[in-house]
Order: sequence, then C-alpha cells, then structure tokens
Amino acid sequence: MRFQHSSDIWRDFPELVPGVLVAKGITADVSVDDQVARFAELAAKRLATSSEGELPEIQAWRRAFSKMGLKPTQYRCASESLLRRFRKEGALPRLHPLIDLCNAVSIAYAVPVAVFDLSKISRYVEVRYAAGDEAYLTFSGETEHPPPGEVVFADAEGRAHARRWTNRQSGHSAVRDTTTDVLIVAEALHDTAGADVERLTATVADELAALWTGASKTAILTPSAPRFEF
Repeated sequence: MRFQHSSDIWRDFPELVPGVLVAKGITADVSVDDQVARFAELAAKRLATSSEGELPEIQAWRRAFSKMGLKPTQYRCASESLLRRFRKEGALPRLHPLIDLCNAVSIAYAVPVAVFDLSKISRYVEVRYAAGDEAYLTFSGETEHPPPGEVVFADAEGRAHARRWTNRQSGHSAVRDTTTDVLIVAEALHDTAGADVERLTATVADELAALWTGASKTAILTPSAPRFEF
C-alpha cells in the first residue's frame, strides 16, 4: 500500500508539509486520559492569548480553502473545528482511544490529523483533485459524490475517504473498536510547518509506542519524495 499527494497538489500548494505514520496492533482497551489532558492543556494555553482563527497554522489553511474556492468560515479544516469546539466546551467528545489521542495532538499543534482504518482502504490513498465519480460515505450512511476539482483522499476503488481536503473524513474508513491497523496523516502549510509536523509526527509515534505494542513507521513527505510505501 502507499500514500501520496498528486503532482497537481504539490504544484498548487508548494508550502505543504505532510507527516505520515502507519501503526499496527491498535486496540480500544487502553486509557489515554493523561495524554489527552496534557495536550489539551497545551491547546488551552494557546487559546488563552489567541482565538483559533488567529493561529498561523489555521490562517494558512484558511488561505488554502479560499484558494480552493471554499468559504473558510463555512468549511473549516479539522483542527480549526476541533479548536472551536474545545474553546466553547472545554473538552472534546471521547470516541476511541486512538482518535481521542490524535484529536488532542491536533488541537495542541493546531494541525489537522486524520486517522484511517487501513482494512477499509483499497491499495493506496492519494490526495488529489476529484474527477467527479468518487463515492464518499457520510457518517449517517449517505453516499455523496464530490464535484470535479474538489480535493479528496481517494483510493484505488474510487472511494473518497475525505472531502474538501482536511475538512471532513468519511464514515467508511473511520476508526472503530475492531480497528487494528491505521494510517495517520498530518498536514500543514504555515511558515514553520516543516519543524512542527516533524515534531508532531514524532510525538504521535512516541505516544503510540507507549500505549500499544504494534510496530509503526513514519515519514515526512516532500515534492522530491512524495510517496510513503508500507
């Protein structure tokens, strides 16, 4: 299997820095309370002096959404949505230990972190512009077809595992209690994205190693090395 961004995405967003990680042996029977509290505290400290919309990480994604023809205050990247909810409610919903951990890391770094169940993906995931015939399954069970030109996470069978790039993931490959092997993707576009994504990816790898016994593999992708094989 492999993960990559299309050459068109790299051409149009040369500032992109993706960090990717594959992990095996994930289970739903661990506690991440301490980890979630630690990362939530980091997010709270940043929000104490700035709103989520003022953070450079979020501003960069807002510019990208505008470039894609989307209204940034209507369609938000996943990390901005999580930060907004965290600021308003003081906590995030608890869904699954791995998702809870990655959501907490996401708000601490203000960077979108996507998690996919590898058993639901066919051969590869490519972040690319939609052709218009991809199928996206919502969490409520409805099937949508992203319009041509929308940025999607597509696999070999034409499934869209995310819509509007970092806006919303698909219910098809969402992590559940039966999930064991996952692909984790963090993407950033701000000025210090290189150092921040590298640190974020290493942090997630360290946390996974401490919580689960399965093997993991990480990479930071670039235009000259855009493919992650696993």
